[in-house]
Amino acid sequence: MRGKMGMSTGANRWWSGPCGGAEVLRLAWPLVLSTGSWSLLNFVDRLFLTWYSADAMAATTPAGMLYWSMVAFPLGLASYLNIFVAQYHGAGRYDRIGSVLAQGIWFGLATTPLFLIGPWIAPGLLRAMGHSGQMLEYEIVYFGVLAFGAGATVLAAAQSAYFTGRGATRVVMLVDISATLLNAVLDYAWIFGEWGFPEWGVHGAAWATVVAQWTKVAVFAWLTQRPAERRTYQTRPLGRLDRQLLRRLLRFGGPSAFQMLSEGLAFTLLILFVGQLGSQATAATTLAFSINNVAFVPMMGLGIAVSTLVGQKLGENRSDLAERATWSALFLALAYTSMFAVLYVGFPEWFFVMHERFADKEELDAIRPTALILLRFVAAYCLFDAAQLVFAGAIKGAGDTRYVLIMTLSIGAIAIGIGKVFQAQVADPLLWWWWICAFWVLALAAAFGWRFIGGRWKRYRVIETQVVAEPLTLPTPLSCSTPNEPFVADASQNL
Repeated sequence: MRGKMGMSTGANRWWSGPCGGAEVLRLAWPLVLSTGSWSLLNFVDRLFLTWYSADAMAATTPAGMLYWSMVAFPLGLASYLNIFVAQYHGAGRYDRIGSVLAQGIWFGLATTPLFLIGPWIAPGLLRAMGHSGQMLEYEIVYFGVLAFGAGATVLAAAQSAYFTGRGATRVVMLVDISATLLNAVLDYAWIFGEWGFPEWGVHGAAWATVVAQWTKVAVFAWLTQRPAERRTYQTRPLGRLDRQLLRRLLRFGGPSAFQMLSEGLAFTLLILFVGQLGSQATAATTLAFSINNVAFVPMMGLGIAVSTLVGQKLGENRSDLAERATWSALFLALAYTSMFAVLYVGFPEWFFVMHERFADKEELDAIRPTALILLRFVAAYCLFDAAQLVFAGAIKGAGDTRYVLIMTLSIGAIAIGIGKVFQAQVADPLLWWWWICAFWVLALAAAFGWRFIGGRWKRYRVIETQVVAEPLTLPTPLSCSTPNEPFVADASQNL
């Protein structure tokens, strides 16, 4: 009886204590739904395009990954504002949060015109990778239209960071879900030509995403300029450039952004190499990744929650609570992804139901056997994928971004290099690339987990060095306490 009571007490303490399961889940579930809505947005795009044309659906993966590679660095830099907001919030420096948002807005506005160069370069890159025919035309169209929404993607990331860093995750959830619903309605109308609109096909899917992204920016802009926000966090429609803050953002956010860029480029190469194997291999891979997004993308939200909690607790100089939040998040992540691993192996046909309803039966039947095999790969590595997201989120939340960059570059280069060198020597090149993908994820989980357990990240901070002065008070005979003066260390001293 005593043993059972002890176990029960321990479980309750883990769940209800500071940075336990309940606190992590309370912060994370809106972000899980928020990133899940992004997954749903892509799923709806590909679902409708599957009903429209298998080639159109297959084209969204290489074109989408090329688009991701284009926006990855600025998006990563804008997203990293979340860590600055979190550490300032934890340190009680609310007056600096509006300035953080301002740097993100200026950065997003500066990069928006540059994205329009992408459509000029994309056709040559796609042709150089051996893509041709109708699928190439769809890829060029899809990427070219998405480029008009790239600036909105960066601006919305900066605006989201302003809210998530403070823990106001429900605001982000509501905005993201609304944008996803708008995208779904426009998808249906513009792809198939419903409600009086012309039938735009791939054009319609891309323009629906662009309109939804710019709508999100407009809503966030209104929310950040409410009187309470301007009074508490010193937000302005266009705040001034803060060169010192911008340099710190580039110093710590730059490696994080390069990490996203390098990871996106390496993964894009993998998809493009698969694209050389034919449209069926690409379509099966696209379908498997699309199904896996149901499990993977919500874990991205959990990773953001971990970064936020770690940043806030390090701002308070409570590294013990930051560590506890990470372990709590890891338990939740593994529990969630384990459920999907079982479903991928035991009930894979469940995930084909929506695709079967209106898709061409012959086209879907042709890729179904391959997609079923690929889902077994997903089931094998999805737990490690969740772990690497949680551990990476924790050490990035502290400011240990250079390590994350180095490991991502090294492991990605090794994986792609081995995959390409031996591709011609294997019996089944498609399965070979999926083995490479599994190795890649496992290596990342091991590298980030080792760094987290080592504990060096606890010494890092991204906000400026300062000592918060307290009014001078003399101790009384009844009290030997001294004023609490939290110190925020400079991460550059620990590199």
